[in-house]
Amino acid sequence: MAIEDGARAFWRWFEQNQDMVFHFERDQEAIFDRLQERLVALHPALAFEFSSVIDGRREFIISAGGFREGFPTVEALVATAPALPRWIVIGFRPRRHPIMPVTLGGKTVNPESVEVTLLSNGQMLGVRLFFHGYSEEEREVWLQIGYLLLDEALGEYDVEAKLGLVEFMPFDLHPDATRVPLPELPGWFDREFVALRQ
Repeated sequence: MAIEDGARAFWRWFEQNQDMVFHFERDQEAIFDRLQERLVALHPALAFEFSSVIDGRREFIISAGGFREGFPTVEALVATAPALPRWIVIGFRPRRHPIMPVTLGGKTVNPESVEVTLLSNGQMLGVRLFFHGYSEEEREVWLQIGYLLLDEALGEYDVEAKLGLVEFMPFDLHPDATRVPLPELPGWFDREFVALRQ
């Protein structure tokens, strides 16, 4: 089945069940399971988020779970989405302001405590994140925390499509590098990205 055909089939199901999904609090686990099952049938990396109800509408964020290979499916879902008065369909996790703390693996990391530096090879930007308490023994946890924070700061699409090298390391490494707190990364990144394209 072509990606677009699968996306249209998903939206037919969604339209028929949108009242149930809109009021998911009535049976959240079962409804989320049904929705997730429909999405992963299109691509196993897909995930979703809902906003609270604002002015009678919810945001429906469709994510590729940070996996580039899921991008075409997310793009097809957004492109084929019908007009749904109660829904705002958003492709990829957007930037968040303020960036929220991340709790994972028994660690809570506040974005203000993380410093970042941008790298450039003249064609592509890279980024290093410096964490207090980072250790190679817990590298997998720090990697997950780092990508969650990057997605919050830059949005899922920019992290996957516009960044090259991404590194996570202890806070005391590279003390002479130009570093800023993570909340300052979006503006710096956007300026440097535009400059690379000129």
